[in-house]
Amino acid sequence: TGPLKDMNFSVPEGGGVRFIYQFTSEPPAVSFRVTGEKDGIIDIVPKTGILYLNGSLDWETKAVHRLQVESLDEKGNIVKGPYTVTIHVEDINDNPPEFDQMKYTGVVRQNSRPGKPFMYVHATDRDDPTTPHGQLTYSILHHFPNPYTEMLFQIDSVTGAISPSKTGSYYLDPQKQDTFTLVVTAKDMAGMTTNAFTSSADVIITVKETLWKAPPTIHIQENSTQIYPVNISQVHSNEPDVIYDLFEKEKLPRLPFSVDQNGVIYVTEPLDREEKDTYTFFVVTKDNEGELVDKPLHIHVTVEDINDNPPVCQQALTVIEVQENEDGGSNIGTVFATDMDKEGTLNSRLQFKIKSQAPAVPASNLFLIQQDTGILQLISRSLNKRIASNYSLQVLVTDAVFQTICDVQIHVIDINDQIPIFEKSDYDNVTVAESLPVGTVILEIQATDGDEPATGSSYIIYQVKEGDPNNMFIIETDPETNRGFVKINKALDFETAPVYNLVINATNPEPLVPGVQYNSSSLTLFKVFVTDVDEPPVFHETVYKREVPEDIPVNDLVMTVKAYDPEGDTKIVLKEVQGKHAQYLACRKRLFCRNNAAQKSKTTLILHLDDVNDNPPLLAMDYPPFFCHPLSGGERAFLQATDADEHWYSTFTFSLADDMNTRNNWKISKVNATHAYLSPKHANFEEKVYNIPVIINDNGKPPLERKVNLEVNICKCSSEKSCF
Repeated sequence: TGPLKDMNFSVPEGGGVRFIYQFTSEPPAVSFRVTGEKDGIIDIVPKTGILYLNGSLDWETKAVHRLQVESLDEKGNIVKGPYTVTIHVEDINDNPPEFDQMKYTGVVRQNSRPGKPFMYVHATDRDDPTTPHGQLTYSILHHFPNPYTEMLFQIDSVTGAISPSKTGSYYLDPQKQDTFTLVVTAKDMAGMTTNAFTSSADVIITVKETLWKAPPTIHIQENSTQIYPVNISQVHSNEPDVIYDLFEKEKLPRLPFSVDQNGVIYVTEPLDREEKDTYTFFVVTKDNEGELVDKPLHIHVTVEDINDNPPVCQQALTVIEVQENEDGGSNIGTVFATDMDKEGTLNSRLQFKIKSQAPAVPASNLFLIQQDTGILQLISRSLNKRIASNYSLQVLVTDAVFQTICDVQIHVIDINDQIPIFEKSDYDNVTVAESLPVGTVILEIQATDGDEPATGSSYIIYQVKEGDPNNMFIIETDPETNRGFVKINKALDFETAPVYNLVINATNPEPLVPGVQYNSSSLTLFKVFVTDVDEPPVFHETVYKREVPEDIPVNDLVMTVKAYDPEGDTKIVLKEVQGKHAQYLACRKRLFCRNNAAQKSKTTLILHLDDVNDNPPLLAMDYPPFFCHPLSGGERAFLQATDADEHWYSTFTFSLADDMNTRNNWKISKVNATHAYLSPKHANFEEKVYNIPVIINDNGKPPLERKVNLEVNICKCSSEKSCF
């Protein structure tokens, strides 16, 4: 109820007859009259001034009714008014969604990109689109057939766009299933309530074979004389108006291929198989925004070989040694040659033939070469070093087109029928200190061999045959003199082995001829006495590492360090701790100091300190916060906490002290692990400084707490937003 004036009313649609408002009259007014957009539904009781509905409003028919109301005296004259009364009809959800088609059809290509729409469905709702009543969401209710655990298709809940899912992009295959039926629903109320209206429509989808296929491996003959570029293949996208491009898989100085905007792939220059025999790259399609449309296609190119390379001798001169007593038919060596043409083809097949032999004594055909392997053989047992010590062969190597000459030199060598003989059968003994460095020569020995010098038959190899199971010694040979040098190979230790009784033998790298054997003349004896040296103590560990909390009590045991005397007859004392932080550690001496105090050793101690939560958090602010008076709402101050402990204790909670005045006027909102906002709850603050008790806790176990009285200034501000 109320006096006559301009008024606005909001009335839900539907609902039938009901009262809206009662206007009160002032003398001399005795009645009321309403005119305007009544539409036969809105009226007023003249005597009482009750504005009412005699039917149901409908938002879909008319959303706003504009009326004029006036008061009248007994003669019907206007006393007050007319006043404007506007009735806004509030929409209710009384209309279901309606699809613009009951059945939709669409076509999708195999291997289409997931999420790329190939069709749309569309529905409308007569309710108010500015409210949830008219806001629709789309979903797939049924999927026939659905052979996989996930749907092959998906729908955009807002736009109604239908596209393949990731599963569908991979599994859609017209050879297995070429037709699918989807039941698609449209739901109003923005899909947020179970009381919403829902409508459905069928979507028939046909799957067609993809156009986007990689061609089979492309074969290109090398060094072709065609005019470039040459068309070698073509690809087709499932989508129209795409941009084709190439993407390199390998980082090459240049890619000798291109693609035009019809998907035609070209080779742009002659290829050389010997330079590169295969190429791999991708063809991609992009839209006008540069986004990929199809999955990249893998293109393989094989360069076909032609015979364009001659044979090449692996060595400028092949040198072979042959003993003069070598049997006929023996393999004496191999001539190696290569061909850069494709392996395993006739282009690279090589054949060998002896073109000449010099000297031709005692015959012109002493040697045979196997045609397809290059293996050289003796034809008969006819080599004699006194007749000819060297032979030169020219070997002709050919492929189907080219030929090359490879030179071979054959040295006839003396047979190994003499054994090495030591100048002494016993080299007596030598005494060495255990501290002698590795590599020191402790003895020189000599044996001689009567075979041809500078050959494998006369070169002498010295080895310790007995008495050195741990290889403490090594013997090196001077190739010019065949003199042997006995050296220390590993560090000697008097306590482990004070004496070595060595048996040394001398042999040749070339096998002895049948009937000749090594004997005692190729052996010698040698005794090594190792003397004791006073050695420094040895720690059990090279580096001692321990980890302790930073609050470890004074005098607590941190670690035990042990050492021993290699001689085994003296006790050790741990004397002192040295280094940058030595003042924090001390040794507890439990053993007696050894007699020879000059022998000292050091080891490294690494002590890692683990952080404990022993620092309460601090409030880190450059200046006290302030707010400009009067407050307009939305003000907030940025608070930051820090902690001297390790970062894993630096997750903070901010809260206000538990007093009514503080909690009624202020609030704290967390921003992240180290920051929060302080903001006033209302705008009714005086200009003054407020002390706000703020509590900060870290996340230690147990947590540490700090209470801070934060001064907040509410003040008059200058134009620069700072207090006067």
